[in-house]
Amino acid sequence: MINGVEIKKLKVISDDRGLLMEMLRCDDSLFEKFGQVYLTVCNQGYVKGWHYHKKQTDHFVVVKGNARVVLYDTRKKSSTNSEIQEVFMGEKNPILLKIPAFVLHGITPDGSEPVYLINCPTLPYDYKNPDEFRIDFKSKDIPYKWGVDKGG
Repeated sequence: MINGVEIKKLKVISDDRGLLMEMLRCDDSLFEKFGQVYLTVCNQGYVKGWHYHKKQTDHFVVVKGNARVVLYDTRKKSSTNSEIQEVFMGEKNPILLKIPAFVLHGITPDGSEPVYLINCPTLPYDYKNPDEFRIDFKSKDIPYKWGVDKGG
């Protein structure tokens, strides 16, 4: 596992009416601070990635569908520098994935359905000076092949 990446198994409470799933609590050991919450959707046949942040930590939860999230550690002083980690998450594996700054990440559906992902980053999006940096998902500098033709 990449240094600083954490996975929290989510508690799902279900009955005849439906379900409730806690995602991130302020008393969780992996909680840092609240920035914002947003939903992103990734369609089948596409990759959303690679990208990374210099300041913020992401907290991913897939609430609909199943996803393959791939991480690549670019931190030079990290004990896991240059390591790849695949995480399968979603309806089949309800987890929260904590992604530290400078760890590249991308997402693609693991199946034929779109993926609905909620992120609770530690910082709000700054429209004037975004903390978001992108690398082509087909970059030869990253030793990973997505097996998908469309992305960004």
